[in-house]
Amino acid sequence: MDFNFTEEQEMVRDGLSRLVREQYGAETRREVIASEAGWRPEIWAQLAELGILGMPFSEEDGGFGGGAIDSMIVMEEFGKGLVVEPFVPTVVCAGGFFKHAGTAAQKEEHISAIVSGERIYAFAYAEPRGRYDLADLQTTAKKDGGGYVLNGHKAVVIAAPWASHLVVTARTSGERRDKDGISVFVLDKSTDGVVTRDYETVDGRRASEVYFENVHVPGDSLIGEEGGALPLIERVTDEAIAAQCAEACGAMKVANAMTLEYSKQRKQFGVPIGKFQVLQHRMADMFTEYEQSVSMSYLATLKLDAPEKERKRTVSAAKVRIGQAAHRIGQESIQIHGGNGMTDEYAIGHYFKRLTIFDSEFGNVDHHMKRHVSLA
Repeated sequence: MDFNFTEEQEMVRDGLSRLVREQYGAETRREVIASEAGWRPEIWAQLAELGILGMPFSEEDGGFGGGAIDSMIVMEEFGKGLVVEPFVPTVVCAGGFFKHAGTAAQKEEHISAIVSGERIYAFAYAEPRGRYDLADLQTTAKKDGGGYVLNGHKAVVIAAPWASHLVVTARTSGERRDKDGISVFVLDKSTDGVVTRDYETVDGRRASEVYFENVHVPGDSLIGEEGGALPLIERVTDEAIAAQCAEACGAMKVANAMTLEYSKQRKQFGVPIGKFQVLQHRMADMFTEYEQSVSMSYLATLKLDAPEKERKRTVSAAKVRIGQAAHRIGQESIQIHGGNGMTDEYAIGHYFKRLTIFDSEFGNVDHHMKRHVSLA
């Protein structure tokens, strides 16, 4: 695929690449994810200062006039360093809701807070029994005067331990799996009745189980149309999938490079294992998987503004292809590294974990294969 970036985008890529190299070495990252906080607010502040957090937003909304391609560039570089700071939950997901459906007041308050790095947002959408179905909701939002009362449980809310605000999907009418009757709200995490249980994920990030117990929110916390938010949620999650596909490509590129370098250094029977033809074939296949994934990542990003059906099919195709490639590259990297690859000291194990978890976010390979076929 012939794809040329603008001069400004190349400058952003170069700057981010340098930042990740200098600030996200393997040892530094291990120390960060093992710390009590699990992330570095100073890095987030630096990203805000560099304008990275404002890139996907229009100038009218207080951003720098970029879009999905800019998010793709950012996430690919983040993937190379396994950056844990919550760009997707805050900028892509929360920012996407405000960008596409927020009122003027919501945009002024929330997008400006995202761009400045003042607030962290988490997207609370998944439920324990949902199985990737965005319409399968038991969390409810009942009308109460001019506002709403939220009750329910959201599972594996990435970045929630760091978040100041939550973007929540809830059912305002209808039955559990109805496509209609779904709404989106934004609320301060410190609101009475919000209870969280925080934990570390397998790939080194932080998440929470979030419980809403008679949480009162004002009417202006509603984002978009009451009861008609499913198309909006699908659009934002497709944007998040495209961003994470780019992240997976960055991680796969580094995993391939690490594996190739290791094969040149590790000796067996007196020669580097990279001399063995069978391993050369496997690493060639890994490279091919990566190159195909990059092309699919670009395609998915370019189709985010296409008609709904075309967008969904393309994003699902990318998620399937990149999910398969991430699984294969992760597995092959560990096997070629041998037992060393599973130790915490070797960085390849951390890339393996992130590439493995990628498949489960916003729908796994099986889910997106079914969605792709259903839209034929």
